[in-house]
Amino acid sequence: MLSILLVTFPFFALVLCGYLAARRRMLPLEAIPGLNTFVLFFALPCMLYRFGASTPLTQLLDASLFLVYLLCALLMVAWTVLSTRNRQRGGPVGWNDAAFGALVAAFPNTGFMGVPLLVALLGTAAAGPAIVSIIADLVITSSLCIALSRLDGADKHGAGQALRNAFKGMVTNPMPWSILLGGAASAASFSLPAPVQKTVSLLADAASPVALFTIGAVLARSQMLPSRHALPVRGLGDVPRIALYKLLLHPVLVWCAGQLALLAGWPLDPFALTVVVLVAALPSASNVSMLAERFDADTGRVARIILISTAAAFLTFSAAVALLT
Repeated sequence: MLSILLVTFPFFALVLCGYLAARRRMLPLEAIPGLNTFVLFFALPCMLYRFGASTPLTQLLDASLFLVYLLCALLMVAWTVLSTRNRQRGGPVGWNDAAFGALVAAFPNTGFMGVPLLVALLGTAAAGPAIVSIIADLVITSSLCIALSRLDGADKHGAGQALRNAFKGMVTNPMPWSILLGGAASAASFSLPAPVQKTVSLLADAASPVALFTIGAVLARSQMLPSRHALPVRGLGDVPRIALYKLLLHPVLVWCAGQLALLAGWPLDPFALTVVVLVAALPSASNVSMLAERFDADTGRVARIILISTAAAFLTFSAAVALLT
């Protein structure tokens, strides 16, 4: 267990550094979107391309793993919406906040934290299954939750418009494209020219530390800037419960579904299953708070869930690694 903590500690320490830098105004809040832009559009796509290009195509096209993980993500969305909607003290939770509560419960921080952390713990073979989970979350889970969030609108075509917005966001998101290009390079045994490869490597190497630092800064910023659409509740409301769903219910659900798939004779690699169980045990994705802000949800509630899940994940994730490896 101590050896696992020694590996995971630096990752969470970088999150804390970003949090403290923003809280103490060492990092101006206005600079945080710039960090996000660097990670999202430059460093992280290069890291995912590099992993995709070096991962056998069969791992990236693992249909059994994709279906197991996706089914659990959809169950997490359904359960969180059902268990939180109309149960918030001080007033009902509408579709908008219920949907983003579900997204923050089902969407792990795989891109910014999971891929580099799992590769450090389990080796480069962990990249393929983690990328499979990223595809499911970016393409389907987030699109579904954004569509559900529009059901509050008076416009009867609100959900359809949300689906179009979600599709537009998916198309303009560089992460799926970088994975696709990396997979194509892997299939064609293609290598970039040496100067381009060196540039990609430099950006990819920067992805992990800058992304983790940015997670902390984003969490601090979400706490420091008031939410325009905060729910009228006392205390933490349903925040601890949703964080518990993310850190405990989600990985247990993926493990159980994986075991049932193995018993049913599905061609599911036990190592790949272990990786996606650990993916599910990751804290909530930090970019959900930005999506919540964009769609006028209660960003304070979402940010608190992300903060609690990130703070608690240091121990729960390490414990999950110890149990599964």
